[in-house]
Amino acid sequence: MKRSAIALAITAALSACGLFGSDYQRPDVKLPETFRGETGQTAPGEKSFGDLTWWEVYRDPVLQQLIKTALEQNYDVRIAAARVEEFRAQVGIARVGQLPQISAAADATNSRISAIGRTPLPSTTPVIGNDFNGEIDLSYEVDLWGRLSNLTRAARADLLATEFARDTTRIDLVSDVATSYFNLLALDQQLAVTKRTVGTREKFLKMTRAQFQRGAVSELDVSRAEANLAAAQANIPDLQRQIAQAENQLQILLGQNPAAVQRTVMMDVPPTATLPPAVPAGLPAALLERRPDVRAAEYDLIAADARLASIKSSLIPALTLTGSLGSESGELSNFLGSAAKTWSLGAGLAASLINSAVNYHQVDVFSARQQQTQLQYQKTVQQALQEVADALAARQGYNDFLRNQEIEVVALRTARERVLQRYAAGYSSYFEVISADQDLYNAELQRAQVYRNALTAGVQLYKALGGGWQNVTESSPSPSAQ
Repeated sequence: MKRSAIALAITAALSACGLFGSDYQRPDVKLPETFRGETGQTAPGEKSFGDLTWWEVYRDPVLQQLIKTALEQNYDVRIAAARVEEFRAQVGIARVGQLPQISAAADATNSRISAIGRTPLPSTTPVIGNDFNGEIDLSYEVDLWGRLSNLTRAARADLLATEFARDTTRIDLVSDVATSYFNLLALDQQLAVTKRTVGTREKFLKMTRAQFQRGAVSELDVSRAEANLAAAQANIPDLQRQIAQAENQLQILLGQNPAAVQRTVMMDVPPTATLPPAVPAGLPAALLERRPDVRAAEYDLIAADARLASIKSSLIPALTLTGSLGSESGELSNFLGSAAKTWSLGAGLAASLINSAVNYHQVDVFSARQQQTQLQYQKTVQQALQEVADALAARQGYNDFLRNQEIEVVALRTARERVLQRYAAGYSSYFEVISADQDLYNAELQRAQVYRNALTAGVQLYKALGGGWQNVTESSPSPSAQ
């Protein structure tokens, strides 16, 4: 009882000195009450944008199928899943280290000794003999100071950090697939606008040639109409090249070889009708729990904290219990007899004396690593806040830009029709027609780009809020049902 009391007193004293490290506490981070640029408020019990599943955010059936395929086949996601299995095995190794270590050995030897050595043997002593030996050894480190348990805690934290890193990979993949798909749709729209413009300019060239034959316009007008048509036609192969490359990129994200992507090309669909739902972003504090990269950074910190505690514990002599049970006999027939039994029990304290200075420096090394991971966690939180604020600003800016661009396109389309009518009646000049046509063409191309940017801003906001890691399971609504 006295020894137990002394051991407890020593442990308490060492713990009071901070040798084993304190229990982990989440570092303080400065969080604003609301995200910068957030206009709506999240009502109690209401989902934020980041809480929605990806199939609730991306309602296009084609895009839903692409994301589902990518989550199943993408190589980065599969690599991340394999890393999780690796770290799960590491946890098993760490847990085994806390258990008693048992080993077994058996051997049989036949040997001859010299009969005329330095000490002559009696003539009756046999010079050839057998030796049969079997033994089971056991050793167990009593984890009084928590060295082994802290290593297991660190391994578990590494596993959880790896699982959250896998979820981060899934979020990145969902974002990349959606971004690539929206970019492909924007290129489709630009190609459709260009082909429509080519058709309009072909009709205008035909009209100009007819007027030239009647002597109403000069040959210069015909040449400029031909040049204007050729300029639009030249954009078609370049857009087709961009579409092919975008399809190849999207197929690689799906884990497939480069090929065409089957989709429905949207022609003159009101862009605002297909934007992601305008759901509030939620509270900044939710990022600490929702974003996998923030959770992974925190579990990296937990692992570093546990390793620091373990290395501190290694400065104290380790109590080890040992034991063995075996049998040794010169004759195999007597090997299992009671007279051949052997056993031993022992206990000891082991501490490094020669390398003690190295151990103290190891504490400094792991203390510095723990400080680095804490700062990295705080930096990750700060970056998450910036990403959300940037995405909110982009969503608001591009949505406003898109509405104004729609008004401009409608006005320019009306203006071009009126100029064409006036030109046919001889009231407008050729340059007015060219100017109106070029302005409309540029505005429609820009509208497709702004449309893509507005959709991408929604994708970035969803990603910044930590949405998109979910997988379609049997208990979840299927994409087609949504």
